[in-house]
Amino acid sequence: MISLFISDGVAEVVLNAPSRLNAVDEAALAELSRAYDDAAAAALLGNVRALLLRGEGRAFCAGRDISALTPDSDDAAAYLGGLVEPLLKQMAAFPAPTFAAVQGACLGVGLGLLLATDVVYVAENAKFGSPFAKLGATLDSGGHWYFTERLGMHRTLDLIYTADLMTGSEAVVQGLFSRALPADQLLDRTREIVATVAGGATSAFAASKELVAHIRDQRLGLWEAMEEENAEQARLCDTADYAEGFAAFQEKRTPVFHGRR
Repeated sequence: MISLFISDGVAEVVLNAPSRLNAVDEAALAELSRAYDDAAAAALLGNVRALLLRGEGRAFCAGRDISALTPDSDDAAAYLGGLVEPLLKQMAAFPAPTFAAVQGACLGVGLGLLLATDVVYVAENAKFGSPFAKLGATLDSGGHWYFTERLGMHRTLDLIYTADLMTGSEAVVQGLFSRALPADQLLDRTREIVATVAGGATSAFAASKELVAHIRDQRLGLWEAMEEENAEQARLCDTADYAEGFAAFQEKRTPVFHGRR
């Protein structure tokens, strides 16, 4: 179900089960973890400098595949705590910038995959929300935290109670994701951006990625965050990319970065 392609410094991870809207079961999560492991190994060798996650077909990911589940056989704690949460932590720690291109439905675990991704571009007609009211279940994969953080208590509970879905355009306006694009332009435009980032100063990007995670998770204040910025900037001064950036600026040419520390 999961495909991995590596070319020109970009790893493209594809959820490839369009007939079931890329819904994921235990086996698919294990495949996805292996794909990120393989891409991370290539990143450490300098062969991957950015990653793109996407879904094949008309949906990004409809969430957990429950087609073969029954309530008495379901071990939700093992699935969510034992499989999903470790995978999302693995994805969030990927050692290069990560992007997702999202079309169609993105629900449940699919939303969690986005929360573990650095930058998310969505189709204007994509669909997000919490459909679990119709199942007698609740939003999972970090959705409560993310919706409350970005939308506030009232809007979050409105979405949960009603099972209403937002479009991609609405989700971007409300601060959930970065950009909304026409569906027919989404993948090409995202690939262009990812390719550009892969050719950039990815060691500096990694520093910003870590700093933003600290600000989020440790609730850093302005001056604490500034101290971390100062330390990262001082460390970057000794990198090959920093030297190249300055040389290119002074020589009035385009820099050629290699992502080296």
